[in-house]
Amino acid sequence: MFRVLFYTPEIPGNTGNAIRLAAVTGAELHLVRPLGFDLDDAKLRRAGLDYHDLAVLHVHDSLQEAWAALEPQRVYAFTSDGEQSYTSVEYLPGDVLLFGPESVGLPTDVKHDEHVTARLRLPMLPSLRSLNLANSASIALYEAWRQNDFQGSRDA
Repeated sequence: MFRVLFYTPEIPGNTGNAIRLAAVTGAELHLVRPLGFDLDDAKLRRAGLDYHDLAVLHVHDSLQEAWAALEPQRVYAFTSDGEQSYTSVEYLPGDVLLFGPESVGLPTDVKHDEHVTARLRLPMLPSLRSLNLANSASIALYEAWRQNDFQGSRDA
């Protein structure tokens, strides 16, 4: 299935929502430290409801550690200055969907890391800066899953 990678997430509620998202879609969620919260944070637990034990969650001490664990063939970095629309890609199971921290997005060196296949953007009105992290991950992951006929879902 797909793998979602949050690079240094800051807000526990967003990561909690992503845990729930991973559980209901069968995706893996990977987090790169430093995290802006403790994994036992009440807000993280509340946002993830009772899905924490149903999600596949990995925490890595560095991006290099994440790359070593993921061994990705294709990585799509989601960024407001992406060169392509997220709908222009044909997603394959195993793809990594990479997102940056809420306050600043992906740093330039991460967006241009040698593992990154393409930098993608979600459409927004021009006067606005960014979309919520958990919402962005949901949009991207569901597009990838849709393209693969919602493989593994009860509605497939």
